[in-house]
Amino acid sequence: MSILRSIIEHINYVASAILFVIGLYTVLTHSNLLKKVIGINIMETSIFLFFVSVGYVTEGRAPIVEAGSNHAIYVNPLPSALILTGIVVAVSITAYSLSLIIRLYEAYGTLDMDEIMELRSGQTNE
Repeated sequence: MSILRSIIEHINYVASAILFVIGLYTVLTHSNLLKKVIGINIMETSIFLFFVSVGYVTEGRAPIVEAGSNHAIYVNPLPSALILTGIVVAVSITAYSLSLIIRLYEAYGTLDMDEIMELRSGQTNE
């Protein structure tokens, strides 16, 4: 029973690990480039969830000090601030990846990485 209670208390960490494995599985098993980008985005989301979960404190409040307040337990704001930067980087990498995928589709007519590699090897032998 204590294992179940521990899992329930740390459900954010469990969900983060499951999302990361789903994203990693998607990246490793699919040859479609668009599906690989989606898998990378799932992995990024799991990292964001993990960092925000690390910064959370049970019964903690926002780190705003009020006059006369003796509440000493605050939520750590640093992981949330770092995640904002991470989200900006993730969105820009996704946009860049999608633009490259569009260019690859225009050049080769497919999004399948195996087919692109076959087409590229055929072009160099001719």
